[in-house]
Amino acid sequence: MTETTRIVLRAVGRALRAAALGVVIAAPVAARAQTAPQAAGVPVSVEKVSRQDVPIWLRGLGTVQANYSVQLRARVDGTLTDVPIKEGQDVKKGDLLAVIDPRPYKAILDAALAKKQQDQAQLANAQADLARYASLVRRDFASRQQLDTQQATVKQLEAAIAGDEAQIETAQLNLSFCYITAPFDGRIGLRNVDPGNVVHSAELAPIVSVTQVQPIAVTFTLPQDNLPAITRAMAQHALDVVVYASDNKTELDRGVLLTPDNTIDPTTGTIKLKATFANRQRALWPGQFVNARLLLGTDSNVVAVPATAVQHGPDGLFVYLLGPNNTVAVQPIQVTRQEGGVYVVAAGLEPGGTVVTAGQSRLQAGTHVAVREAAAEPARSGS
Repeated sequence: MTETTRIVLRAVGRALRAAALGVVIAAPVAARAQTAPQAAGVPVSVEKVSRQDVPIWLRGLGTVQANYSVQLRARVDGTLTDVPIKEGQDVKKGDLLAVIDPRPYKAILDAALAKKQQDQAQLANAQADLARYASLVRRDFASRQQLDTQQATVKQLEAAIAGDEAQIETAQLNLSFCYITAPFDGRIGLRNVDPGNVVHSAELAPIVSVTQVQPIAVTFTLPQDNLPAITRAMAQHALDVVVYASDNKTELDRGVLLTPDNTIDPTTGTIKLKATFANRQRALWPGQFVNARLLLGTDSNVVAVPATAVQHGPDGLFVYLLGPNNTVAVQPIQVTRQEGGVYVVAAGLEPGGTVVTAGQSRLQAGTHVAVREAAAEPARSGS
């Protein structure tokens, strides 16, 4: 065998070994390629488009006010002898709250009563003298002047008795001022004057305060543009008002709109409204800041989608609408308003469609998706 033949045979052997090795390597790769699963879609959450009743809420910031509030001050001078109530106590109309020493004013009343009795005795004597003078004048035993003088004396004493009665009424009134009573049902505040102190009618500091917290009122403001709709709705039925705590989530109480104010604030362009609440749980307290919601009405049987489904694009609002084979399409929509967790849709969607509510960041038109959970009930707009 020549040298040339041996070279050729070695080359052929190397080629055959390389080919065999390529087959061995390619076989597992091909097998893996055949068994690899198809790429999964983008995981998303979806909900059905539906028709529902969506309430119309007007929202404003409000302040709680006592239905009635009074600062009880002394109306006569004297020593505060007793305060027979406790701070924070509930009282009824007419309950005794404080006592100012009544003895000086009782003495003045007694003196006025005695003066009236004295004048009445003098009047009786003067009237008897007048009758005698009248009889004597008829028989010419007394002059006409004496009769006229006696008549004047009788009238003078009658006027004195009228003055005595006025003095008695004044003394009785001052005596009644010594006993301070509750003008209405309410709650006692913190006491400012302790028993034993001398109080004066000219003092500005009250002895104690009383506020009525059941029922209670809330005043809140809304833009002036809402006033025509509010007045129209009030003409048809009572309007409900719900108040929430500062977190705008904790409901405190439900009441009824009483009335709007009679003027619009020209500096802010807002109208003040007042609502009343039963406040049975006493969750509302005078001076408290609350978030008020006025239920103006309800949009019935309108197309609504969850707010999480609505996306903002350069050409307006749109949603990702789930189509055949779990692919999504971009669907432009028009909305009239947002209420809580839903948008009211004016055009672009029909009930029964399915929209993506979560996972939109990785989507575009035609993207294949994988629904993570079954379609849930549509989001509600609130109470």
